[in-house]
Amino acid sequence: MHVCLMVAITVDGKIARAVDHYPDWTGKADKQLYVKVTKKAGVMIMGSTTFDTIGRVLPGRKTIVMTRNPDRRSDRDDLVYTQAPPVQILADLATQGYEEAVVVGGAKINQLFAEKGLIDELILTLSPYAFGSGLSIFSGTVNLKLALKEFCQIDENTLCIRYRVLRP
Repeated sequence: MHVCLMVAITVDGKIARAVDHYPDWTGKADKQLYVKVTKKAGVMIMGSTTFDTIGRVLPGRKTIVMTRNPDRRSDRDDLVYTQAPPVQILADLATQGYEEAVVVGGAKINQLFAEKGLIDELILTLSPYAFGSGLSIFSGTVNLKLALKEFCQIDENTLCIRYRVLRP
C-alpha cells in the first residue's frame, strides 16, 4: 500500500490557524490537485476534526475518518468511521483492493502515520500566505528524511513539492 501525505501549507509551514480553520485560504489550483490525487487513490484518511471542518463527504472517493468516538457511525459505503490504528486501516484497505491511500490531516493523524513509518510520499502545496502561528504539519516530533521527487508551479503563486520518504 502506497501512502501519500498531502497537505497545503503556508510559507511559514502552517496547515491552519487553528484546529477548526476551514481551508478557504488555498487556491483553486491546490483544490484541483487535491481532487486529482485523492480521486486517483480512491481513498483518503483524515481525523474527525478535519472531516467536521470540511463538513461533508467529497464525491468520487472513500473517506476514512479516524475518531475516538465509538458513537460515530455511517451507513454509507463511501464514509467509514474507525477507531482502528493506522496499520489496521491500511491492511483493511488493502484487502478491499486499494493500492494507495492519501492521508489528508490533521496534524494528529499526520503524526500517527509518520511515527509508525507509514508515509511513502509527501505532497506539499506551498500557498502564498503566512500565519505566524497555527498548526504545523505534525502534532509532535517526527524524524522523516526526504528526497525531492519533483516540484512545479501550479498557479501564479503556488508551488507543488513532492518528496519520497527515505527509509532508514
